[in-house]
Amino acid sequence: MSVIHEIMATGPLEVNCQLLSGGGSGEAVLIDPGGDADLLLKRLEKLNLKLTHIINTHGHFDHIGGVAALKKATGCQFWLHKGDLPLVKNAAKHAGSWNLPFGPIPTVDKNFEDGDKLKVAGMVLEVVHTPGHTQGGVCLRWGNDIAVGDTLFAGSVGRTDLPGGDMEQLMDSIMNKLVPQGDGLECHPGHGPSTNLGHEKRTNPFLVG
Repeated sequence: MSVIHEIMATGPLEVNCQLLSGGGSGEAVLIDPGGDADLLLKRLEKLNLKLTHIINTHGHFDHIGGVAALKKATGCQFWLHKGDLPLVKNAAKHAGSWNLPFGPIPTVDKNFEDGDKLKVAGMVLEVVHTPGHTQGGVCLRWGNDIAVGDTLFAGSVGRTDLPGGDMEQLMDSIMNKLVPQGDGLECHPGHGPSTNLGHEKRTNPFLVG
């Protein structure tokens, strides 16, 4: 299956928004649109793709900043793990604590659970629930690729001093939900460069030993 996969830094905190489209479906899904809705809409138009779904790895304000505008422009669905619904509700408050503005609070159209297989835009995304950065945090896998959100970074792991964070829980998620996925897995974090799971197992100071 041919897959379009593009990563664009969006919003004031440069969240990696991932655009996916599979099988010549003519449809697209966005993962974690942190802002810059106009930029994302222009890219979708250039690729001649219809946005049908936004699926988030978690609900922190910086990852959902573009959702409301994209929903308004396209009528797409917004899906999120139910554990992060409180974060969406309080997004403006959390943004304010960073001295950042936040627009309309987006409506969540569907919740998903660990192990669900989401059939969107000619693709199947497998939900891997990885709480710790947030309670509803997930990773989304397709083929040999996985969107890891703020669970894992190149050389580091997600913060746990933000709403919904728990370091012990995060490390349990990484070691028992991500690591068993296999060394060859290509990981695409919510910030910064992509990495390889085997490389992180060998070099990431949080994972080594």
